[in-house]
Order: sequence, then C-alpha cells, then structure tokens
Amino acid sequence: EMKEKKARVEDALHACRAAVEEGILPGGGVAPLRALAALDAAAKKAKGDQKVGVDIVRRALSAPIKQIAENAGLDGSIVCQKVGEAKDKNFGFNALTEEYGDMIKMGVIVPLKVERIALQNAASVAGLLLTTDAVVSEIKEKEDKKPGGMPHMH
Repeated sequence: EMKEKKARVEDALHACRAAVEEGILPGGGVAPLRALAALDAAAKKAKGDQKVGVDIVRRALSAPIKQIAENAGLDGSIVCQKVGEAKDKNFGFNALTEEYGDMIKMGVIVPLKVERIALQNAASVAGLLLTTDAVVSEIKEKEDKKPGGMPHMH
C-alpha cells in the first residue's frame, strides 16, 4: 500500500514538473481531438497511401476521448462528435462528473509535454512498423476446455 502511494506521489510530481516546463492542455482526450484541425490541410493534399496515413492518424487522435467516454458507460462516438463540434477549445466531457464544459475550469488537465511525447512516441512506433519487413509477436496458447459433465451434476 505504501509503495502504491509513493508511486502516485512520484507520478504527480513528474506531472507537475512537466506542466511547469511546457504548460497544460485540456484533459479528457480533448487535446488530441483539437489537433485534428491541423490535419485538414494535409488531408486535402494527400493522395493514395498518404491519404490512408492521414485517415489512420485522424482515427488515432479521436480514440482517447472515445475510450474515456466508453469507460464511463457512454457512447464514445456521440461524446466525440459533441466535443468536436464545440467552438470553445477547452470544451470537453468530464467522465468523473459526466458533465460537459470547460475542462480547464473543471480541473481536468494534462501537461503539454505528456501529450507531445505520447504523440511523438506513437509516430515513432508507427514509422518503425511501416519500415519493418517482419514483426515477431507472442502466439497466445489456446486454453484447453475443461471436460464437462451433464448439467446439474455435482
């Protein structure tokens, strides 16, 4: 229990340092969703494989807010659409209170550095996968089904 508390305090300390270094953004998946606007120009120019790549990035940027909403028991696509249509850049969905509003005023924030590094790492991994000829992964073993008996036999 103490180790868990220590880990949480350390995580909070690192988040505070990251926020001081580069600033904060609205949390709850709002920041990646707002980054979609930056892809509009690229999407218009893209053709073929580049267009496919832009579409993949678009889906990836909307995934966090959808997942947060689904984890709260709501339809992620509806939440994503409602937040995406808002003119206020800080407008989002607070999954804890199940309310829409200004995420920064509600205290739902994320350090810019955290979002930036996550996006850079995702792009790096995607680039690596695109240039790799083969990928090694673990094959999950199928569990043997336990021999069953007749229903209601004890």
